[in-house]
Amino acid sequence: MCGSSGSIINRRKLLLIGAGALGVAALPVSALSAEKLSVVATTSMIADAARQVGGDLVEVRGLMGPGVDPHSYRPTRTDILAMTKADVVLWHGLYLEAQMEEFMHNLGRRKPVIPVAESLPRDVLLGHDDYEDKFDPHVWMVPTLWEGVVRAVHEVLIERHPDGKAVFDSNLDVHLEELKALEAYARDALETIPQSRRVLVTAHDAFKYFGEAYGVEVLGIQGISTQSEAGLNRITELVDILVERQISAVFVESSVSDRNMRALIEGAAAKGHRVKIGGQLFSDAMGQADSYEGTYVGMIDHNVTTITRALGGSAPERGMNGRLAAGS
Repeated sequence: MCGSSGSIINRRKLLLIGAGALGVAALPVSALSAEKLSVVATTSMIADAARQVGGDLVEVRGLMGPGVDPHSYRPTRTDILAMTKADVVLWHGLYLEAQMEEFMHNLGRRKPVIPVAESLPRDVLLGHDDYEDKFDPHVWMVPTLWEGVVRAVHEVLIERHPDGKAVFDSNLDVHLEELKALEAYARDALETIPQSRRVLVTAHDAFKYFGEAYGVEVLGIQGISTQSEAGLNRITELVDILVERQISAVFVESSVSDRNMRALIEGAAAKGHRVKIGGQLFSDAMGQADSYEGTYVGMIDHNVTTITRALGGSAPERGMNGRLAAGS
């Protein structure tokens, strides 16, 4: 897999060179650089997609950094100013940014404000009993689903900056190859987890798409939104499941308090069953900026590798590209 990563990087260079030969070179360099598209994206995952596809032709600002929960996020005055000045605003939609919905719809009457995840076909989306007529927004957990969002970002960039089409097209091709390699790694690694141990216990239901795609049972303390309450009955129910099924690892999330997860561990211990923290997962936000885990590929690589190793499967300690932080 490390070898395929190197070939992807080399192909990125070749495609960018080829893009220049096919038409971008016909445009004055000053025309492309002077007309950088100003993009504001709500989540770090969408910001990453815009950077991967847009390259040097876009200037991207992400509103929500590491550890930020998009379900409860409210825009600051600085965020609002940035969005009003941007050429285009990209947001996820599907009720992920629940506290920003009204503002986004109002701003959308004045400028391009695009809910890119809502471009996905409804038949690939999962509903949820807690939210009638709404869909689970956590589609980024599966690279094949996220591809549809990346393509939507690509279409928006071309529409807003048609002179950059050749660059956007070549960048898209390279990033889709990266997503294809990531999907293959996820399937191969997760397949090594023993069937009886394929149970993922997390803070909230952010991993339903992940579970459906890779044959992992997912049990969340809270619902698909972190705004839903984790009642005592739910915690008691999960403690009983941990004990009865001898589940030995649970997972905390970078953007959600670990309070409820600690309650699970203590509850299981009171019944004589030891449960450990299998690791911290990136659920609603990526890792630190300027790190591998601060990219979409690095985020999913980290999650897949952490889950696989904690549940008894086989995966390289430093992930598919050998780039994960030591001990992550």
